Amino acid sequence: MYWTLELAYHLDDAPWPATKEELIDYAIRSCAPLEVVENLSELDDDDEIYETIEDIWPDYPSKEDFLWNEEEY
Repeated sequence: MYWTLELAYHLDDAPWPATKEELIDYAIRSCAPLEVVENLSELDDDDEIYETIEDIWPDYPSKEDFLWNEEEY
């Protein structure tokens, strides 16, 4: 399983919180690339509720990773 920003972008409007099956259904209905569906299919817990993309991809870059705070330096 691998995630990129481009693949994760397809789950931005997903119905969070959601189960694995709900996310797969959303990805199929929204015509997300096959890689998104395959990545979601590889998740371990079928009954777990995922609150955000960070629950699926722990290294998901946040806005703070890209914003420069001039006051800090």
